[in-house]
Amino acid sequence: MKAHHPLCKTVLAISVFALVMFICSGDASASKVLKLAHLNPQEPFENPTAPIAAVFKTMVEARTNMGIKVELFPAGVLGKERESMEQVQQGVIQSYIASGTGIAQFYKAYDVTNLPFAFNSYAVAYEVYDGPFGQEMAEDIRKKTGFKVLGFGESGGFFQISNSKRPIKTPADMKGLKIRTMGIPLHMGIIDSLGGAATPIAWVEVYTALQTGVVDGQMNPIPIINTAKFFEVQKYITLTNHLYAPYVWVLNDKWFQGLTPVEKEIVLDAANTAVMSGRGLNRIIESSDKGLPVIAKKMEIYTPSVEELAQFRRQAIAGAQKIISEKLGEEGKTWADKFLKAIDVAEKKMKAQVK
Repeated sequence: MKAHHPLCKTVLAISVFALVMFICSGDASASKVLKLAHLNPQEPFENPTAPIAAVFKTMVEARTNMGIKVELFPAGVLGKERESMEQVQQGVIQSYIASGTGIAQFYKAYDVTNLPFAFNSYAVAYEVYDGPFGQEMAEDIRKKTGFKVLGFGESGGFFQISNSKRPIKTPADMKGLKIRTMGIPLHMGIIDSLGGAATPIAWVEVYTALQTGVVDGQMNPIPIINTAKFFEVQKYITLTNHLYAPYVWVLNDKWFQGLTPVEKEIVLDAANTAVMSGRGLNRIIESSDKGLPVIAKKMEIYTPSVEELAQFRRQAIAGAQKIISEKLGEEGKTWADKFLKAIDVAEKKMKAQVK
C-alpha cells in the first residue's frame, strides 16, 4: 500500500502516539512473547482483524519497552480456527481473534448473541458488548474455558445477504437458494427460517463454493464481501442489516496471570484501544472505495422497504427462538434473556442522550 494513502496517516499517528506517550522503562530485550493469530491477512485497510492486531502490537511493545514482544500470525498460518484456539488453551500461542463459530465451539452459550435484528445501531451494540452483559459473559467464558476475553472486536459491521441468482426483496425470494453460513446454529436457523437452505462451509472454501455453484449466496458485512471479492461471483446484494456478530478476542488466562500488575494494565489498555481503533477503521472502510461505494458499482443493491424488512424480521426471529429453545437449553434461554435486557437498557440510554 502506498504510504500517501490517507488511511496510512491514521495508523502512523496511532503508532507515533503510542511510541512517544507510552514508552516505559525496562530491559530492551523481550522477556516475554505474546503470539497473536487471526484468520485474515495482515492488511489493516483491508479487513477487520488486521488493525486490531497492528495497534495492539505497537502499543504493547512500546509501553513495555519490548518487555513483551507481540508476534503476529495472520491469514490462518497456524491452522484452522479450532486448531488455533486449542493452541491458545494449551499455551502454544497466547492469543487469537475468534469468530462466533470459533468461540461457540468452546462456549456454546455464546450463540445467543447471534439473535437476528437484535441491534438497531452500532452504538447500542458497542454499549452491550462493552458493558455489564459483555463483562459478565467474558468472565463466564474465562471460568469455563480458560480464555480471557480481551474484547469484542469488529467483524466488519452488520450482515447483508448476497447471491448469484436473483434480487432478494422479501423472504419469498430466498426459497430454494443455498446460502453459505458459518456453522453456528442461529446463523443456519436464520437462513432456513427465511426459506433458504443454510449450507455451512469453511471460510477458506467460500469463494470457490460461490464460483462453482456449490452454494448460491452467502451473508457477511460489506467490507468482508468486498475484500473477499465476492462481487466477482455474486450479482445481487440485499441490505438487511439482520445480524451484528463481533469477533471474540481471547488470551490464555494462565499466561495473563503470570504478568506483573503493570504489564496486565498495559495489555488490557492496549486491547481496549485496539478494539476501538478497529471499529473506527471499519466504519471508514465501509464508506470508502473498499466498501459500499465500490460494491454499488459491481453488484445490484436492493434496500428493503419497512414492510419488506418486517417480513425478514418476523420470520428470522421466530426461527431463532426455536433454535434457542431446542438446542441451547436453559442456560441458553437465561443468557438470551440477559442479552435482550442489556439491549433494552442500551437503547433507552441512547434515547435519553437525545432529549
